[in-house]
Amino acid sequence: MNRRAYLDEIEAVIRQGQYRDDWDSLAGREMPKWMYGGKLGIFVHWGVYSVPAFGNEWYPRNMYIQGTPEYEHHIKTWGEHARFGYKDFIPLFTAPKFDAEAWAELFKRAGAKYVIPVAEHHDGFQMYKSELSHWNAYEMGPKRDVLAELNKAFAKRGLVTGASSHRIEHWFYMEHGNDFPSDFRKPLQPDDLYYPSMPETGLHNLYSEPAPDRAFMEDWLLRCCELVDTYRPREFYFDWWVQHEAAKPYLQKFAAYYYNRALEWGEEVTISYKHDAFAFGTATVDIERGKFAQAQPFRWQTDTAIARNSWCWTENNVFKSPAGLVRDLADIVSKNGVMLLNVGPKADGTISEEDRAVLEGIGAWLKVNGEAIYDTTVWRVAAEGPTQTPEGQFTDGEDTPFTAEDIRFTVRGSHLYAIFMRWPENGKATVRSLAVRDASHLPVFNGIIHSVDILGHGKPEWARDENGLHVNADIRTDMPVAVRITVK
Repeated sequence: MNRRAYLDEIEAVIRQGQYRDDWDSLAGREMPKWMYGGKLGIFVHWGVYSVPAFGNEWYPRNMYIQGTPEYEHHIKTWGEHARFGYKDFIPLFTAPKFDAEAWAELFKRAGAKYVIPVAEHHDGFQMYKSELSHWNAYEMGPKRDVLAELNKAFAKRGLVTGASSHRIEHWFYMEHGNDFPSDFRKPLQPDDLYYPSMPETGLHNLYSEPAPDRAFMEDWLLRCCELVDTYRPREFYFDWWVQHEAAKPYLQKFAAYYYNRALEWGEEVTISYKHDAFAFGTATVDIERGKFAQAQPFRWQTDTAIARNSWCWTENNVFKSPAGLVRDLADIVSKNGVMLLNVGPKADGTISEEDRAVLEGIGAWLKVNGEAIYDTTVWRVAAEGPTQTPEGQFTDGEDTPFTAEDIRFTVRGSHLYAIFMRWPENGKATVRSLAVRDASHLPVFNGIIHSVDILGHGKPEWARDENGLHVNADIRTDMPVAVRITVK
């Protein structure tokens, strides 16, 4: 690829397009309708790090940090780093059982509406055909354009496809291979998988030095734009380190290029970001492994995983339950958010039985209760009940202990949905927010209820008084229960 010519083309698209590379021009963006209405997406972490299947997807970094469990495991299992380094896993990553069609079928049955495969993780190995680096899945390992195959399979089933790039963290990601005799060949060259392996001085230091230089950031920009032009992702996901000060002008340049290209395609697209990497209103806010405690006036996304301890497959993954994840989904949707749920396939390309069971469980619930989730919006109140949802990132280590008094609300047209996080054991449920009140006391709801039914369980006995809407039904399930209230 002629890099200079491509950079010139990027500048020309920005210069001639509606969007310029500054926050003021990029402002006023909303989450696309397909994403907001779809509510549930699938994130996929699959790459060379799936071969060692130990610790988590940060194995490529941690295996070079002396004293870590990954370092000790690597020596014990694979040998000294000078003899067998991270790059030596690539020939083992042949993915003989990878079947894009099977993945697409599973994700469709799970009730997902969009999918975001990791195109390039921190390790610098691209899961697609690239003209910018030979370290990619088309030329090495599986020797297949994984992203292209997935795009084709997803499109057949009406699943919207995006892509995620974690490339910027590669600036420092492999740095500790410099600390002792390893498979690093010094000095590192730009075409080396491990390049540049620079020191980092704090993973959340916005001004750390040495900062990513122009050559690295231009390469980052080219890789992102190549993904845009080749695969046309509808959501472009960035991990956290793009918040670094050195990245700011390149983020604006990429956003302008991407949004202008999307106008040419006639497609709604978005960029998702963490912390405050982008100016508010120019892209979609994302919270990693966490949520907001209250409903937000803006649309947002949480990215979380089926496994509590890792984004990729490992032999020791600890899996969440379908019921817990459905409760999280209801909580998120009631607060104006959407969920991007990660699955980590095995190195051979198969998806574990544990992951499949979770996805099938979610899909079975959505098949019956999906109308309470898809294409819904927030109600006057998001929730009632005693349980407070922890706010912020990395708060999904344990299930929130919801009770039978905890309810999440969504609304669509003439239907208000009260999603009980747990159904009362005695079958007697009450929605206190629907209590009858004198209009002068500004009730939450003072309308007329036409009918009440429970999705998948028929029409219950119900009555409404000054204490709330009372619904009686003998239901035995660990899953949330959606009560549909139809108003006149």
